[in-house]
Amino acid sequence: MSWSSYASFLVFALVLVLIPGPDFAVVTRNTLAAGRRRGRWSAIGVTASNAVQGSIAAAGLGALITRSQPLFEMIRWAGVAYLVYLGVQAGRSAWRGSYPPLAGAPASTPGQALTGFRQGFLSNITNPKVLAFYLAVLPQFLGPSASVGMLLAFALSHAVLSLAYLIVLVGALNRMRVLLSRRRVRRWLDGLTGVALLGFGARLAAESA
Repeated sequence: MSWSSYASFLVFALVLVLIPGPDFAVVTRNTLAAGRRRGRWSAIGVTASNAVQGSIAAAGLGALITRSQPLFEMIRWAGVAYLVYLGVQAGRSAWRGSYPPLAGAPASTPGQALTGFRQGFLSNITNPKVLAFYLAVLPQFLGPSASVGMLLAFALSHAVLSLAYLIVLVGALNRMRVLLSRRRVRRWLDGLTGVALLGFGARLAAESA
């Protein structure tokens, strides 16, 4: 492994991180719904899932999962169901248009951290494309003879990049939260988020394993 290959991987991983996907939608909605604390814990949940899947891929277990058609399909359809569930929730929220005042949803509300972490973790862990990324992309930068430790270092680097980006996103959204939490804007954002999540679910459902 050379530093140039590592730098190339970081650039490639950063580009992928910046492309909005289900994790972006979940972190955005949680930040707008309950503030910085829940948004940050959503980001931590996404990162924890990235670390788990990266470790699985580095240990060689990921290849077994992708080769097991029933298991891979089960993960894929669980991801579809969860994205649809979150999308429907966002859509219902937009339809009802009933939101508490900004001061009525403090960042310290009990359970916000756990809710944020759970949603971030589940949205990522049920997306088989994340595991496929680690299995397909890492060898391109490391070669077939790379050690488990090197594979893990690359995978965790991607997880750290993802966390850094999502934390910056949470901070930016939180600063704009007063504006974005206006009823009309919030309904529009919830509707857009719901459509996006349903779209991600539909795309995942349409993809062949």
